[in-house]
Amino acid sequence: MSREEKQKLGNQVLEMFDHAYGNYMEHAYPADELMPLTCRGRVRGQEPSRGDVDDALGKFSLTLIDSLDTLVVLNKTKEFEDAVRKVLRDVNLDNDVVVSVFETNIRVLGGLLGGHSLAIMLKEKGEYMQWYNDELLQMAKQLGYRLLPAFNTTSGLPYPRINLKFGIRKPEARTGTETDTCTACAGTLILEFAALSRFTGATIFEEYARKALDFLWEKRQRSSNLVGVTINIHTGDWVRKDSGVGAGIDSYYEYLLKAYVLLGDYSFLERFNTHYDAIMRYISQPPLLLDVHIHKPMLNARTWMDALLAFFPGLQVLKGDIRPAIETHEMLYQVIKKHNFLPEAFTTDFRVHWAQHPLRPEFAESTYFLYKATGDPYYLEVGKTLIENLNKYARVPCGFAAMKDVRTGSHEDRMDSFFLAEMFKYLYLLFADKEDIIFDIEDYIFTTEAHLLPLWLSTTNQNISKKNTTSEYTELDDSNFDWTCPNTQILFPNDPLYAQSIREPLKNVVDKSCPRGIIRVEESFRSGAKPPLRARDFMATNPEHLEILKKMGVSLIHLKDGRVQLVQHAIQAASSIDAEDGLRFMQEMIELSSQQQKEQQLPPRAVQIVSHPFFGRVVLTAGPAQFGPDLSKHKETRGFVASSKPYNGCSELTNPEAVVGKIALIKRGQCMFAEKARNIQNAGAIGGIVIDDNEGSSSDTAPLFQMAGDGKETDDIKIPMLFLFSKEGSIILDAIREYEEVEVLLSDKAKDRAAILKGKMIPSYIINSNSEMENEDQPSPENDSQNQGAERMTSSSHEVDLVDQESSEESSLNSHPESLSPADTDNAASPSPSEQTSTPTENPETTSHDGECIDLDNQLQEQSDTEEDASPNVSWGKKGQPIDSILADWNEDIEAFEMMEKDEL
Repeated sequence: MSREEKQKLGNQVLEMFDHAYGNYMEHAYPADELMPLTCRGRVRGQEPSRGDVDDALGKFSLTLIDSLDTLVVLNKTKEFEDAVRKVLRDVNLDNDVVVSVFETNIRVLGGLLGGHSLAIMLKEKGEYMQWYNDELLQMAKQLGYRLLPAFNTTSGLPYPRINLKFGIRKPEARTGTETDTCTACAGTLILEFAALSRFTGATIFEEYARKALDFLWEKRQRSSNLVGVTINIHTGDWVRKDSGVGAGIDSYYEYLLKAYVLLGDYSFLERFNTHYDAIMRYISQPPLLLDVHIHKPMLNARTWMDALLAFFPGLQVLKGDIRPAIETHEMLYQVIKKHNFLPEAFTTDFRVHWAQHPLRPEFAESTYFLYKATGDPYYLEVGKTLIENLNKYARVPCGFAAMKDVRTGSHEDRMDSFFLAEMFKYLYLLFADKEDIIFDIEDYIFTTEAHLLPLWLSTTNQNISKKNTTSEYTELDDSNFDWTCPNTQILFPNDPLYAQSIREPLKNVVDKSCPRGIIRVEESFRSGAKPPLRARDFMATNPEHLEILKKMGVSLIHLKDGRVQLVQHAIQAASSIDAEDGLRFMQEMIELSSQQQKEQQLPPRAVQIVSHPFFGRVVLTAGPAQFGPDLSKHKETRGFVASSKPYNGCSELTNPEAVVGKIALIKRGQCMFAEKARNIQNAGAIGGIVIDDNEGSSSDTAPLFQMAGDGKETDDIKIPMLFLFSKEGSIILDAIREYEEVEVLLSDKAKDRAAILKGKMIPSYIINSNSEMENEDQPSPENDSQNQGAERMTSSSHEVDLVDQESSEESSLNSHPESLSPADTDNAASPSPSEQTSTPTENPETTSHDGECIDLDNQLQEQSDTEEDASPNVSWGKKGQPIDSILADWNEDIEAFEMMEKDEL
């Protein structure tokens, strides 16, 4: 890649950051985050709760603080100085709000310390920040003291949440009742807390963070040297005993190695190397990284991986283990090329497990570190792909919107602060040369939130009492210390094709795969570890099976509605081995339930607004119907929208002239969905959108479901029907009030803006970046709500409901049936796999019984849906085009940009 092209891509990253940061400052500040679809700020308590996700919000202008050092890295020093003044003037840290200790530490405390680090650097250079007198550091110290009460436990592990104003006191603090925390939550404090101690001389912060790390190390599983996902903060017992490198554990490992780098304490290096040896022995199954049980590490605990593990190749680069880093990174890149983004979770055969993508930066982080280690220009092309996909699929008029579903391209009204703190930082550094950055980046270490802490802290205020408890009972092989923090000049002296030779065998791993992890489970079963009962073989009427369940601590309950509920209590099992067999059985049952539910489901659909000034950049998540044409098999429907009269569509329309040839908008309620469809079809509508009558409902917080028929024959319905919740529907209704004529596209997934807007003279960045979207049918849908069912599983209590096949014939995307009123006369849907499923028959396998690969083409085959390419290089005027047409398009574009400056779509 030429220097000019690298500069061009770097400038593109700067423009993208300006788009995201500028819209946050204009439409959201001083709120914590920007809601990019509705162009307003997200304020805690004023929007529908998103559960634990909202624990990051503390009414302290989160996005601004998280972006401070990114401004300096991107050479926006004047903007940085202005931002620091705003933080000092506007931000309060004593709000009466409960926040996550972990998120507040890495985002806010880390953001303040990163800002302080670069502020004193700029002041020393003599041009900017001459007025600065450690004000950000004083704010960081104030916040540190507000977090300290969380550590008031006998173990030293912090409570997961704290009230910024009242601490842990009850009841006004609404905290102090939790008993469990994740390993990463308790083990990702040492960098920020130690830096705060080294900067200020107050040793208490580093001491508390070290105590938490010491306790986690003490509680590791001694035979496997692995840690679990969730731990009891009072007793130290592992609550979830599965172990991996993804969600719940990830940054614990990262901080052990980086604490050694920043603080120079060899005990952290010893611990990391011990854990790393266990990871490579049990969890790493190149190119996969699969969770295992800490007590039986040869037994896989999952058949899917989560997106957070994408950071691990970058950590392996820092460790110096380059080969597995290249392998795993390449596997992740192939998944991205298949789905445009890394799904929040994906299976071992690379299908979507959870379809969301909240613009996570971990893959960009690993890409940057691999390029720094290898110098291989391949990783520049990877970064280019990331830029193109963000501009093409995630960019909206008011910023960048998280993906609600990577299969359909639908959006979520969400732009997390880490997107600005990390994504743009790593992408810019990937394409920047040393002279493009105003300071030496090698003098700093990145925190898990990509905040910069200076390495000179290792020699400052070293008055912390250190208790090295590592070597007392750990036997370490010298090989554990090979290639720690290596010199990359030695690794790649004369072989620039080294990385390519490792990647090449993985080029087709996503399309044709026989995951080693699945084979290993089958082999372990054949070698004598076979469980007494497999979920696929279970029969609720078999007395022998019921006896085996009882031995495993699993009880069976017959519910009044015909369902069968399974509940496991590990303490009731005959032995600890039987309890683990019961845990495995329950997890198999959830996987089997999910698989069977998927066979009955239709995936979510997309409503894409294609008229001015949206131009296809806003995609709304829509629920499908069990009747009418299937949009995944038929051509999408495009047309202008019009409201039906009566609005509920439950009788013959009185305004047929308004909806003929258009897509009718109908309100939910008072009659069946199929009846609404027939009435608008008879009036001449080409499609229909049903909008929820429950004001304030949103696909962000409510599970999607299918619109069922009316129990009659529905072959007479020939038009497509989609369902929108109230929030998504109001976006279309607001657009109608503002622009009168609004055109939408009903499809199975978002379509290429270049094809939608072909022939229109609009800025090229609106269409896409440098490549055209490939329209591919995605693999069979996954149930995105499975995270709720699966994550409830613990070793102490697990439950899963079954139902006979005859008890329900309707399928659903809804994981929370209680959100639908039984009195609703619209046919709703039946419960999801975590609560209802057909009696298990056969669990699809990806390996044969003799361990040989089975061709997965039937499962993974994608049918190419090729569309006519449109030129990505859109000019502002074509030869021979009438001047009136040029002026009309020009005026349309001016209006579009004016629209982007408003507070509403």
